[in-house]
Amino acid sequence: MVERWTMKGSLIGSCNCDWGCPCNFDAPPTYGHCEGMYVWVVDEGRYGDLSLDGVVFAWGGYSPGPIHEGHLTAQGVIGDAATPEQQEAIEILARSGEAGLPFDIFASVTENWLETIVAPIEVDLNGINSKVTIAGGEVYELQISRIKNPVTGDEEELYLDKPTGFTSTRAELGSSVVDRYRSNGLAWDNANRYAEYSEFEYAGP
Repeated sequence: MVERWTMKGSLIGSCNCDWGCPCNFDAPPTYGHCEGMYVWVVDEGRYGDLSLDGVVFAWGGYSPGPIHEGHLTAQGVIGDAATPEQQEAIEILARSGEAGLPFDIFASVTENWLETIVAPIEVDLNGINSKVTIAGGEVYELQISRIKNPVTGDEEELYLDKPTGFTSTRAELGSSVVDRYRSNGLAWDNANRYAEYSEFEYAGP
């Protein structure tokens, strides 16, 4: 049974699609398949009586087609600064299918769960200019920025307001400067593709 939980903080994400990401608009992925990662930085959170303050974790993977078709190979990563109890709570939220949004949607489209990685996650949290490294960059490295106008070279400040969004309802849309992942048989290098930054607040069940 999933205990009552709350969580709020910052969310950084990227994928292999072109800027804007068709998934945001209920359209198929740009190149037919999807590969990418979300990273959550929890400012304040609880799972039952357990504090989740400061926990950092990630979820991503590879889907051979649109994610909603449900054939995703998923990879979870939990920062090694989390206690064993916090790690267990994140695993329950991610995999139970009974936690509430956004985790139940991710669980519902996952066909194959890879073994969860517990590793150092370093985050330089700076909005749309944030950076993430997992295991010193050996597993994952992400750096994001604003999109640059192709004519003037100026940065474009772009936002998506989506009241029905399940990871966030308002995100700043950007581009990956670096987006590299390699572990457990999955690998990608998707620089200059879609990236986003948002703030989130969840609760359940």
